[in-house]
Amino acid sequence: MYTTLFLQSETRDPYQMYEAMLNENPVYRDDSNKLWAIYSYQSCREILNNPVSAIPSFHDNKDELNDYARLISGRLSRLSNGAEHEIARRTVTILFDNMKKVSTGSIVNKLIEKENNKHKLDWVDSICKKLPVAVVLKSFDFTDEDVDYILNNIEQFVKIMAPSKTSEQIVSINNLSREFYLRSEKWLTATDFYKTIFQSIASKYKIDAAGIVFAYVSNLIGLIIQSYDAGRGILSNALLQVIRNNSMPTYSNRKIYFEKSVIETLRFDPPVHNTRRIAMDDMILDKNEIKKGDQLLLVLAAANRDPTQFDHPCIYDIERKNNEEHLTFGAGVHKCPANQLSITLATETLSWLFEKYKAVRLLETNIQYEPTINTRLPINISISLS
Repeated sequence: MYTTLFLQSETRDPYQMYEAMLNENPVYRDDSNKLWAIYSYQSCREILNNPVSAIPSFHDNKDELNDYARLISGRLSRLSNGAEHEIARRTVTILFDNMKKVSTGSIVNKLIEKENNKHKLDWVDSICKKLPVAVVLKSFDFTDEDVDYILNNIEQFVKIMAPSKTSEQIVSINNLSREFYLRSEKWLTATDFYKTIFQSIASKYKIDAAGIVFAYVSNLIGLIIQSYDAGRGILSNALLQVIRNNSMPTYSNRKIYFEKSVIETLRFDPPVHNTRRIAMDDMILDKNEIKKGDQLLLVLAAANRDPTQFDHPCIYDIERKNNEEHLTFGAGVHKCPANQLSITLATETLSWLFEKYKAVRLLETNIQYEPTINTRLPINISISLS
């Protein structure tokens, strides 16, 4: 029997299993977990673009969340469908349009300077868990007090995205949700575009002022959450691959080199390994009959290594012509709107790091991963800077 659901902490190399599934069962019915596991590039992309595949409900204990937590989780672009998703995605687009440019390098430098020992630095704790969130908040001119509060509590707050939560996590999430929401609402009402945003949303979708505020605040918080988890993963995995596959001396343009490295990392070693959908109608997928209501597990990390889509897919190659066709950010209407922001952030961070320091060395090669199913996130990465 194949194992479709497993903790990333319990496997050293999930790609060996993905390769076997691509060869033998690219669309696999897992009766024990009551789902279809989809590994092939073509089938994953077909589902991502199919209007009858929807985002499933993910809260097992939603009734235990307070009003603020429900407001946040109920309006996120990445977790909504239909008209609600269209409104949420429009709000995210406007948020992106109003982000200002900040110096990623200066923020990285300040984070590194806070560390006592540059000869043994935990890249994950010192940089990856803080930098993406700090960049987003500073791009929106959050106060230093609010930035510090959010950075100090984000690790606990992101548990709001967990499908099931302990009673202790519920209490923490409810307390933090109120603070996160009110601080973000305060920021929104102080912005220059606060008045104009109502016209672009209200006239088209017939939504009242309170609903618009809920949508903007919730999706800003969603962007902060996504910056923490996915942003952390991209920065972690990209640094590992750059160190392990360093060909920079032969590359004249450092920034292009790092951008290509980040994109290839997103294909070769992505932070997000799978996502879920639910079939809203019967469909045929690779000669398999998918029934209405069936649960679908899209193994995007396997699709990214499908040899029918990528030449020599198990080789890290920044010069492969179609690396940008990876499915790590999804596809279709639910494609991650922060895709370019994530790539730019990781590119600028690595470019600054390797320009600032002559040597960036990996001190521990046996990387341990968080005990999660859908993401592959290093717990820590010890490096030295000189």
